[in-house]
Amino acid sequence: QVQLVESGGGLVQPGGSLRLSCAASGIIFGIFSLYTTGWYRQAPGKQRELVAVVTSGRSTNYADAVKGRFTISRDNAKNTVYLQMNGLKPEDTAVYYCNMNLRGDSVVRDYWGQGTQVTVSS
Repeated sequence: QVQLVESGGGLVQPGGSLRLSCAASGIIFGIFSLYTTGWYRQAPGKQRELVAVVTSGRSTNYADAVKGRFTISRDNAKNTVYLQMNGLKPEDTAVYYCNMNLRGDSVVRDYWGQGTQVTVSS
């Protein structure tokens, strides 16, 4: 029932910017705010890697490769998480996936989007 839909990917030149969005649906109003949300990416021939996360308390963490360039944020009223990507490099080319997860003592919830392609090239 819960679905995550990414948008905002595309082709951009090195040094350019993109803003990715991930909207969650099928979730009870107010529950989204309890989840940790994040972005992962996977380039061809490489493993999926963490890009950025933001917790329910809005604490953030970033992969070293994107620190200072990417900013993750969320709008709980819209059940949406964003990734602002500035100063894009060819190495950022990948399929970007959003994630939301909730981990408690007795429950684990983990949802993934279908991905959106980001291509950084001249």
